[in-house]
Amino acid sequence: MIEMPYVRQATEFPVRYAYGPDSSPQPDVPRGAVHEFKWNESEIFPGTTRRYWVYVPAQYTPTAAAALMVFQDGHVYLDPRGVFRTDVVMDNLIHRGEMPITIGVFVDPGEPDNRNAEYDAFDDAYATFLLTEVLPNVQESYRIADDPDQWAICGGSAGSNCALTVAWQRTDRFRRVASFNGSFVQIEGGNPYLNLIPKTPRKPLRIFLQAATRDLYYNEAVFNWYSTNLRMAAALAERAYDCRLVLGDGHHSLAPGTHSAAILPDALRWLWRPASE
Repeated sequence: MIEMPYVRQATEFPVRYAYGPDSSPQPDVPRGAVHEFKWNESEIFPGTTRRYWVYVPAQYTPTAAAALMVFQDGHVYLDPRGVFRTDVVMDNLIHRGEMPITIGVFVDPGEPDNRNAEYDAFDDAYATFLLTEVLPNVQESYRIADDPDQWAICGGSAGSNCALTVAWQRTDRFRRVASFNGSFVQIEGGNPYLNLIPKTPRKPLRIFLQAATRDLYYNEAVFNWYSTNLRMAAALAERAYDCRLVLGDGHHSLAPGTHSAAILPDALRWLWRPASE
């Protein structure tokens, strides 16, 4: 059993969350390498161009298959001056064995202006794009585990919608999902999950949800991003999914001190914990 230290909760806004040590480079922790690529030949999203990055941990060796984790809005998660610092977080967690040796793939949405068309569609197009266009290039260079329990996908806002939809459509490949400030209400045609989850046989997914108490339309009766995340968590819980919801105070923002960025190490620890825990 873990005893949690007492932390005084804020009574006023705005709230700024401090980073823990896992979000900064630590002494004696080897740094992984990040390689940048371009993809301008999409058949799934013709006419688009994009960048993607591949993070390779220092511990990777081709003699052993690595886990895989895909991030939408890739530049947001990798920007060294940004809020997530994901490569640093992965360096620290992999070094301590709190997540497996994992190849990270950070994919930007297509340009020009194709983000919502890709992320908010409830179909298998984006999953097919990853599995047939981007990831084969990664698999040619690195040995990736074939086990779908070793494949994860992450996103924020519309990227959360995309992450869950990829795993929902292709559970044979992705079985771990991290969602930050999911904008499920803006999925084209409306959020389908609140109806689908209760009626669909439970899928072998592990899902981490983060929500902010002052997300968009947080005090409105419709299009409420905060309450929709609560309802998503309830629907998953009622179907006995391996799901965790963590609430933070704040807005739909990537300003310094954002809750989702501060808890990224904890989200990844939980997402990659052994099945028995």
